[in-house]
Order: sequence, then structure tokens, then C-alpha cells
Amino acid sequence: MSIKNKSFSRRQVLQAGAALSGASLLGPVTAAAPAPKRILILGGTGFLGPAIVEVARARGHTLTLFNRGRTRPGLFPDIEKRQGDRDPLKGEGIKSLETGEWDAVIDDSGYYPRMVGASAELLAPRVKHYIYISSISCYKEPNPVNGDEDAPLAVLADPKVEEMGKNFENYGGLKAACEAAAEKALPGRTTIVRPGYIVGPDDPTGRFTYWPVRFDKGGEIAVPGAPTDPFQLIDVRDLAEWLVLMVESRTTGKFNAIGPEKAMTWGRAIAACQKATKAQSTLTWIPGEFMAKQQDIEFPIWAPYHGDTKGFHTWQNKRAVAAGMRFRPIEQTVTDTLAWYQGQLKVEKGRVKMAFTPENEAEILKRWKASKAG
Repeated sequence: MSIKNKSFSRRQVLQAGAALSGASLLGPVTAAAPAPKRILILGGTGFLGPAIVEVARARGHTLTLFNRGRTRPGLFPDIEKRQGDRDPLKGEGIKSLETGEWDAVIDDSGYYPRMVGASAELLAPRVKHYIYISSISCYKEPNPVNGDEDAPLAVLADPKVEEMGKNFENYGGLKAACEAAAEKALPGRTTIVRPGYIVGPDDPTGRFTYWPVRFDKGGEIAVPGAPTDPFQLIDVRDLAEWLVLMVESRTTGKFNAIGPEKAMTWGRAIAACQKATKAQSTLTWIPGEFMAKQQDIEFPIWAPYHGDTKGFHTWQNKRAVAAGMRFRPIEQTVTDTLAWYQGQLKVEKGRVKMAFTPENEAEILKRWKASKAG
């Protein structure tokens, strides 16, 4: 199956365990797999990787993981592991991938085109299908409102750069260049997946997790923007299920992996956080225009619905939906994320990094109230 195409700033750094809560809602993937596949995952132990592993194992597929063995090396002791580095110039590099054949590769750890190209070229004669996990950040800024997969891509000022930059200004261009490297090595056999914010249980970034955790503490809560602002994300479990479906159907093309299927507001997401806890809270909404002037304080996951970021949470996902992507309700994602966070504190405290602090919140509330008083 093939779907042919007609042809950030810090906010856009989207790409960042084994226990994932919540039932699957993706119909096609919960049925029996058509035939077992041999799947190589480049990564596999971070956040998205373990979710893919859980789905693929449940579907009866055979897995191999390739990584450095540094992130949670104890995960999945029963799965074949190949150790190495994505950079072929470091140590043994990708030497451990010189043997073996697979039906599909899911590249969940490629950030630099030289390295993605090296892996894709090495594997091309021995794999049928290459899925590269890119990012919504691959698009040129400012993002168009309601843009689709044909929107212009980011371009690197220096095509050979191999660092993200002080404010991750190279991230999007690097992802776009990685896409091109994969497609060059396996023309007609690639699937380019461009996720938005990946959220849910096991997320170590704290970007979305901040909100249900903050509401669970109660009190006065600073919320940026307006309830009517658009808002998009993808539950890691929904993305994992869809990726396995792409392997099983060998679907190729480019896809915005972002949800939900129908437009969702920021207000609904905030309401879901408020309903997920018994803690009492009051909301202080701080307009996006005011937040745009606060260069030193930035709320997680939200982006102003005006100016250069107006199109950020408005991407079209029709192609992914047509290819089988399904979405669980935001209320379930919130509830499961909060439950996971509370549980992981007992066994893995410190894994989640909250970039937005109580001091940040207190300061922005102080500034907002002072502006109204003045």
C-alpha cells in the first residue's frame, strides 16, 4: 500500500517505562496481525520506543533493538539487542547491523542526516521498509494555518551542521535533512512520520505531564492563552499502534502524526486536567498577547495563537487518519498520564523533568496582576 504525496524555535523541539497504562482504542491494530514481521528498532528504550515494543510484541512480531545500551538497558531482556552508536565514526558505530534481515526498520533515534544516511544505506539491501520518525518541526517557520504535508520544509543554513544550536534552531532543518537521507537510500520504500507533541505515560520531558500534575496540586493555576485556542498532540500509545499498522500494511508516504481527528481546543485539554483530580483549583487565564512579551517565561506545550506561532497547533492529519490512525480521548490521556506519574515517583523519582517551575508560575501571575493593577 502506498500513499503518494502531491508533490522552531524551542517550542518545536518535540522529539524526546515499560509500564504503559490504558486500553488500546485503535481498532485495526487490536485484531490479529496478518503475518509476523521482523522489525528492527533504532532506539527502543526511551519513550516512543518502548511503546512500539509493547504493541509489536502483543501482535506477535519479532523484534531487534539497536542502541548504545545507556538508556534503561534493563528493559526487554527477552528481546535481541545490537549495541552500537548511530555515528559510524564513534567506536564500533553501526557495525553490529552489518548482518541480519528485517521486514521493516523503525528509526526512532535519528537526528543528524549523516548518521541516518549511514544506517539507511547499510540496511537498504536487507530491509523492505524504512520508517523514519521525523517531527512537525521539520516545516519552515512561520507555520501555515491548517498546513498539510506539502508545506515548505525547514532548510539548514549549513547543511553539514551537527549540533542543535543554542536554542535548538537547527532541529527542524536537521529533521528535514534526515528525511531526505532516508528517502535517498530507500526510494519508494520509506515512510516519513512527522509527530507533533508526543505525550502520555512514560513521558520524561514533563511538557504535557506538567498540566495534570499541576492541577493535582490545586490552588490558583496560571493558564496561558484562551480556552478557544487550538491544541494538538498525540498519545504515545496511539502513535505506537499506528506505526505497527504501517509496518503490517507496508504503507509508504509522508504523514503528519498529530491528533485528534477533529479540532480540539486548549480549553478542553485544561478542563480534562481539572476533572482528573479531586484537588480544588481556580484558573487565571493570561492572554497570549501578554505572554508573547514575556521572553524569559514560557509555558510548556502551549503556543500563542497569533503571530509566527498561529499555525503551530493547526496541522492537518487527513493522510494519517486515512491510513488508519486513531485517537483516544484527551480525558483518557490526562488520567493515565497522572496515574503513571504518581506511580513512577515510587520507583523512578527524578525521571520526569519539569521545565516550568512553581517560581515561574508565581512570577508570571505577579506580572499579570501588576499589569492589570497599573
